Amino acid sequence: MRNRLQYLSRYLPWFLLLLGLDAMSALLLWLSDAKAFAVLLPMILLATVLLFIAVAFVLARAEQRKENAFRVFLNHPDALNEEKLLRTVSASERESLRLLGNILREKELLRSRAEAAAEDYEEYVEAWAHETKTPLSLLTMVLDNQGDEIPAPAAFKLEYVRSQLQEHINQILYYARLKSARKDYLFEHLDLNVCIEEVLEEYGLLLKEKDFQVSIRVPSIKVFTDRRGIQFLIGQIVSNAVKYSSDSPKLTITLEQEETAEILRIRDNGIGVKECDLPYIFEKGFTGDPTDTGKKATGMGLYLSKKMAEDLNLELEVWSERGKGFEMTIIFPRV
Repeated sequence: MRNRLQYLSRYLPWFLLLLGLDAMSALLLWLSDAKAFAVLLPMILLATVLLFIAVAFVLARAEQRKENAFRVFLNHPDALNEEKLLRTVSASERESLRLLGNILREKELLRSRAEAAAEDYEEYVEAWAHETKTPLSLLTMVLDNQGDEIPAPAAFKLEYVRSQLQEHINQILYYARLKSARKDYLFEHLDLNVCIEEVLEEYGLLLKEKDFQVSIRVPSIKVFTDRRGIQFLIGQIVSNAVKYSSDSPKLTITLEQEETAEILRIRDNGIGVKECDLPYIFEKGFTGDPTDTGKKATGMGLYLSKKMAEDLNLELEVWSERGKGFEMTIIFPRV
């Protein structure tokens, strides 16, 4: 209705012109025959108004069809939609629309090719990550079964490299999982302590290398979530604690129970995050100022953690003070 009123307002000058012509005709009629003027004037005015409304309505409908055809053409600039649009415009506009159609189709073709190339690349990287898990599993088996035959320094370095590779591969696979149209989450009641212990065991070598003091104060409690998802989320927080640790590193994990939720807090005493960087830590690729830490980062860990938390219907809250540590809070709604 609003659009139609806008269209009608475009033809207001023409309506005023008709009124002017009617006024001129009425004046001439009045000068020639005053009695006929009194009788015919209302009929002339009514006919003029009705004629204007009819013409304006038809033109407004034509404008509306033209606008709809143009919107469809912009969304799908194929030859069929272009022909439908050309039938609604004047001859002077057709050449410009044909040129626009050619440009849009060329851009659409380039976009489709770029999307296909990106999909192929993502599929290749994902396949590579899956394939890489096989030699990693073999390396793990060798270290577990024949670790005593390998010199301790070499075994430690191999285990360290294996842990780092496993973390990066997990990030790739979870990134692919988050982008998938169908996500294979299995929600169940899990013992939170068991999940935390498994994560700490996975990162045990890195924690041992930095000589972390780990304190866990979590009662035996079950939460309703996906095992792999919550372990990945906790693992990324622990990984960041290791990466940005202080000289005497500490990691504290506590749980608070409220009426509507369980609140898991994971806190370290590392270098922390600048206050100006806190609003951006969950953005994809954000690493802050690399000169502050001298460490190379991908900026994907916390981004993936945030996306995973959203998928699992969990809330994340962050506290940090530069030089005093970092704390991530995971809020599990009680089910």
